[in-house]
Amino acid sequence: MASANNSTSDGAPKSWTFLSNHAHVLVCLARDPDMRLRDVAAQVRLTERAVHRIVKELETAGVITRLRDGRRNHYELDPTVPLRHPLEVKRTVGSLLEMLLEPAESKRLGLRRRRKSDKASSG
Repeated sequence: MASANNSTSDGAPKSWTFLSNHAHVLVCLARDPDMRLRDVAAQVRLTERAVHRIVKELETAGVITRLRDGRRNHYELDPTVPLRHPLEVKRTVGSLLEMLLEPAESKRLGLRRRRKSDKASSG
């Protein structure tokens, strides 16, 4: 049974988000590719162990590549990787990040924001 601190009287969680922990970790690493996983964990509000597991899963899926830089890690993202859920398979990691990141962050990653004319022609 869920703890009273984490749920409402009907057992539902007090809060929820639209994005998964994987998406939150990905956004953190997109914003700062040199961010320590300890800092990612603090921002995402997960344990460091959970963030390590998520990063490993993102690596295995080809979404990120970890590069050693001395004693630190640097993370590169592949924006061309399709999203995994069948409802989103026509979208890519890059399209998700375009929506979530600030324009300057998207530009730094080489992501192309869709113009209004692009949206009109695709819809």
